[in-house]
Amino acid sequence: MAYESIDVHKLTGGCGAEVLGVDLKAMSNRQWGEVQAAFAEHGVIFFRDQNLTPEQHLAFARRWAPIDVNRFFKHVEGHPEIAEVRKEPEQKTNIGGGWHTDHSYDEAPAMGSILLARELPEEGGDTLFANMYRAFETLSPGLQRMLETMNAVHGSAHIFGKDGVNDRNPEGASRYGNQQLVGADVVHPVVIRHPLSGRKALYVNPAFTLRFEHWSAEDSRPLLEHLYRHASRPEFTCRFRWREGSIAFWDNRSVWHYALNDYHGSRRLMHRICVRGTGFGNGG
Repeated sequence: MAYESIDVHKLTGGCGAEVLGVDLKAMSNRQWGEVQAAFAEHGVIFFRDQNLTPEQHLAFARRWAPIDVNRFFKHVEGHPEIAEVRKEPEQKTNIGGGWHTDHSYDEAPAMGSILLARELPEEGGDTLFANMYRAFETLSPGLQRMLETMNAVHGSAHIFGKDGVNDRNPEGASRYGNQQLVGADVVHPVVIRHPLSGRKALYVNPAFTLRFEHWSAEDSRPLLEHLYRHASRPEFTCRFRWREGSIAFWDNRSVWHYALNDYHGSRRLMHRICVRGTGFGNGG
């Protein structure tokens, strides 16, 4: 069988690209190389009509790196390596409903996340992504230089721990657990150099960054909020409209994401696998 080259179509000037003409269950070596290149260039890549079994989903993930199991999410029955991202019709809150990057609270954050759509509302439930290369590159040179000398503290207790956001949410019990596995806060550079592209990216996020190292939370807040407003500017973003069998694979080192919560009264069920990353050296 002759395998054609893939087609890569950018979603917006901000970030993201759809990858067409590939069956993730049967990629040629050439197609695999082209998919890797698209991931490195665009930060988040999207596939359509990939009706994978859980085993095939895992096999695709393992081509990139070993699985990084999220210790807080409820998992898919029979598949502890696959997290279930579910919102039921009667629920009002969703999972991931704010800008964030997965697992930045870990010493070695997950390199990427592979989200597969299983069941979708008739309308709504899109996901937004924002480009952290562009966010850094468009800051003023003086602020860039200052941020490159800084580290930031990241943590998970305020979200996943006892009395955290999810603990106070009555809907949280059906989605999360293992509060006792909340780890110590970790330190990462505010600016990282991406190992694939060599480009510098802003590495703070509204969900899990607590403060700058050696700064108080109060002193950190004005600058962090400035960075968050800047990084989420519309021209740095893209918006993905899901269909059943669609996959989004995003690079947690170079993009944020935000799951929109605009489909009350409908079910949305996604399966997510994270793949392992490494620390960033000069901070965490």
